[in-house]
Amino acid sequence: MKKTKNNKNLIEKINTSKVYNPIEAIKILKENSYTKFEESIEIAINLGIDPNKTDQNIRGMINLPKGTGKNINVAVLTKGDKQNEAKEAGADLVGENDLIDSISSGKINFDLLIATPDMMPSIGKVAKILGPKGLMPNPKLGTVTQDLKTAIQNAKSGQVQYKNEKSGIVHAGIGKMNFNEDDLLENLKAFFSAINKSKPDTVKGSFIKKVTIASTMGVGLEINVASLR
Repeated sequence: MKKTKNNKNLIEKINTSKVYNPIEAIKILKENSYTKFEESIEIAINLGIDPNKTDQNIRGMINLPKGTGKNINVAVLTKGDKQNEAKEAGADLVGENDLIDSISSGKINFDLLIATPDMMPSIGKVAKILGPKGLMPNPKLGTVTQDLKTAIQNAKSGQVQYKNEKSGIVHAGIGKMNFNEDDLLENLKAFFSAINKSKPDTVKGSFIKKVTIASTMGVGLEINVASLR
């Protein structure tokens, strides 16, 4: 991707080779935002894992204490009275076979899919569509559950899923540029803590290699890992 003129100016203005303390990095990103839209603040954590070994891959979910600032569209796949429960809890899209047919045709108008256990056999028909998009419901992530109300409320209030990429890096949004610095710091530390606690037993040596935060259109700034512990 070609760097924009504004981005080039940022690189010249900001010392990107320095390791910053978290609040300093957050301030720099906020002070140097030049976009007309509300940028997201994202974190990237380089892990000391071998992504080719399944027992070293990490995946999970965390509720950020200050939310994400994003409006999450939640779809629920269920039947009977559970459909009313999902609607009352704030689901944006609720269905059964009609929702599966919609997914099959390529219509995916949601950011998260929650399902009750009795729907899992039917979801198998669209697993190849949902899987690559990271939308397949998973009991370990709380997206296959009978407690639809809690799952929907968690998703709407700032729940973030994480999964390492093939490069061994975990990415996530931790808030918006209009968040105050303390709220961004709290979310940053909460996400870091969740990743740090997820270290697989088979990983020897340093687990977290590097932590970087960046805004949507800004530069990446490395964070002092010790200051996050």
